[in-house]
Amino acid sequence: MPWKIGMMMMFLISVSYSQVKWAQTGFDFLTVSNDARAAAMGDAVNSLPGNADALFHNPATMAEVPSALDVTASVNSWIADIKHLTFGMAISPFAGEYGVLGISVQSVDYGDVQGTEVWNNSDGFINTQIMNPSALAVGIGYARMISEQFGVGARVQFAYQSLGNSVVPSGNTLVTKQNVAKAVSYDFGTIFKTGIKSFDFGMSIRNFSESVAFEQESFQLPLLFTIGISANIFDFVQIPGPEQKLLLAIDATHPRSHPEQVKVGLEYQFMKLIALRGGYISGNSEDSFTYGVGISSAGLGISSANFELDFSDTPFGVFSNVRRVTARFTM
Repeated sequence: MPWKIGMMMMFLISVSYSQVKWAQTGFDFLTVSNDARAAAMGDAVNSLPGNADALFHNPATMAEVPSALDVTASVNSWIADIKHLTFGMAISPFAGEYGVLGISVQSVDYGDVQGTEVWNNSDGFINTQIMNPSALAVGIGYARMISEQFGVGARVQFAYQSLGNSVVPSGNTLVTKQNVAKAVSYDFGTIFKTGIKSFDFGMSIRNFSESVAFEQESFQLPLLFTIGISANIFDFVQIPGPEQKLLLAIDATHPRSHPEQVKVGLEYQFMKLIALRGGYISGNSEDSFTYGVGISSAGLGISSANFELDFSDTPFGVFSNVRRVTARFTM
């Protein structure tokens, strides 16, 4: 069995590095990391034990959801006054014996945009109505641990984007165009627990789909291949005192639309009460270093239901800081 898994992984890696890089992709809102914990760790979460947010990264890690119900919601104050809202829910009946079901929702509000219309004046246009571009993606996923060491997961997602109406000349008349595009995308992932303490290996393929077009020119979705490793450093180095963890995660990504990146994330947990996080993303001129903090009621041990709140405040170069807040409830 292990050698078959290894062969499959090597095949997927070789396929990923044979992909052609396209000059332009669309629906790039699907690549934005909205979970505060993931963002604080440089988005290096491809092999970390997951929760409902696993659907936005590696759906296979959702198979390790430790509770019967995991609900998460995030608010991402993105650049240029763009706001992302995400919701995820993972349901694990019968202690995950038959797998874990998940639902994901992501919406984007691009704010108000001034519309224009071609006109025979000195400017060549006039202002029209205010437009409100938006985007929405709804997905359903499934994950299961096939054995104690190997798990798989997948998600199918319907994505929609509206860029508002535009008025363009067509012959001797003006025609109103509705700039709307729709797509169905697929995500696949695997997680392999090596058995060497907490050392895990994960792989995922996201946003696999056919070409999409708003009008005539077609474009590709932002296909992304990721492989990652992670471990709790304190499993290898004994630390006296209260319960503590130091998670180290490293991901290597191969996007369709830009060069490869290496992402590194660290998370220090103290008694399941507080987590301090930091990360680094290579090849990014605007958001290379990341950081954040999280608090949890799990360490109090007062209830089987737990509540977590995560924050990240990431510098973004010439733009203002990107702030994310994630709330999670498990039971």
